Amino acid sequence: MAPDDSVPSRGRPGRGRSGRTARGVARLLAAAGLALDAYVHARLAGWYDGVTATISQGLLFRIEAALAALAAVLVLIWRRPAGDTFAWLVATGGLALLLLYTYVDIGAPGPLPDMYEPGWSADKQLAALAQAIAVLATVFLLLTRTRGPARHRR
Repeated sequence: MAPDDSVPSRGRPGRGRSGRTARGVARLLAAAGLALDAYVHARLAGWYDGVTATISQGLLFRIEAALAALAAVLVLIWRRPAGDTFAWLVATGGLALLLLYTYVDIGAPGPLPDMYEPGWSADKQLAALAQAIAVLATVFLLLTRTRGPARHRR
């Protein structure tokens, strides 16, 4: 009887063909969510250049877009726990700030502008969905990461 590749070997998640497939799908979902987040923020940045304190909201959107794009590349190409953690931080931080500035009017803290915007535009919904997908996918990647082959010690 042939071995069953649907069961992870040695009880570790992420091993075997189905584990590799699931992790590959999670990487694609994380990268797609981050790329969509980057696109939305980059596209909207110009609209928010007028919302300023010391730093404009447009600049913050550009920074978010750049970080999300970098995280998408890292999660796809580098495939290391540090890259997955960075992607999780970008997606989680972006989603947390989006929700905070939707539901709480914290004013203009320090050099940051007042970004309170209580409505849910289609762009905000899309960014929130993309970030949530990236958060879930990167959590899966971090929880199911496997260690490489043991190195020989001398």
